[in-house]
Amino acid sequence: MENQTKNNSIQIDNFQRPVLSLRISITNRCNINCFYCHHDGVIAQKYEMDPSEIERISRVARNLGIKKIRLSGGEPLIREDIIDIVKKISALGFKDVSLTTNGTLLENYSEKLKETGLNRVNVSFDTLNPQTYRFITESNYLEQVKRGIKKAVSVGLYPVKVNMVLMRGLNHEEIWDMFQFCKENGAILQIIELLKTESCPDTDFFDDYHYDIGIIENQLMKKATNVKTRSFMQDRKKYFLEGGEIEVVRPMDNTEFCKNCTRLRITPDGKLKPCLLRNDNLVDLIEPIRRGDSDDELEKLFQKAITNREPYYHKC
Repeated sequence: MENQTKNNSIQIDNFQRPVLSLRISITNRCNINCFYCHHDGVIAQKYEMDPSEIERISRVARNLGIKKIRLSGGEPLIREDIIDIVKKISALGFKDVSLTTNGTLLENYSEKLKETGLNRVNVSFDTLNPQTYRFITESNYLEQVKRGIKKAVSVGLYPVKVNMVLMRGLNHEEIWDMFQFCKENGAILQIIELLKTESCPDTDFFDDYHYDIGIIENQLMKKATNVKTRSFMQDRKKYFLEGGEIEVVRPMDNTEFCKNCTRLRITPDGKLKPCLLRNDNLVDLIEPIRRGDSDDELEKLFQKAITNREPYYHKC
């Protein structure tokens, strides 16, 4: 803890983008099998970091001015030590500690997560239809997810966001039903346009299910009482409607996303990942940690990763 604020100045990459957040994928394991999942842009890992290693990486990130931590997977709640991980990270004094989950275990964990310092949660939940849910996830957890969302709201995690990936012919006509569910239960709906990545290169799949989110945005523009643009969140638009709001997440494969990217990522096996869409410029942290390198040496590796950051889609 003594080095927590040693530097604490925001790092800027070579394209004048501040590095404000760190997304730590703490596992590749998951208890459902969504057919569109891009696994957070990382390939399968053979092992996972332990809580003290995750804490160490988070502390170094805090020293370098990173303000926010998001835990993801796979499914992070599948780890039996998730409460210990959240407790260690939240003790470091970040502005925001959040978690992305599929919601299947959220009912059981919400209260403890809140008590140990988690601020907010995003729940991947694409449909209210049991058959569609079963088709997308190869599971029958729909009612558990709904209860988990309600529980997270009730214990004071805020905001609770529902991430809904739009897929033509599957759920694109459910948007207003999902909005109503979120509004009634105190959650916020995020609609996400399907992304084509190297981990899902099937052109036929993308063509079959891709739905142009611009169609929905045109509807939202007509219905919204107010619209805000989140400049440090890839210029995402937030539409305020009667009794609720909808945030729109455009695909990451565009120059606007790259221009406004402020995030570094950590793979489950402890490698810094400067870009979601690349795996050829990773910087290993876990081997230096395990051989006893100092925080100063780890900071240099972070700075190397920041130097390696460049827009995947140029002309930014």
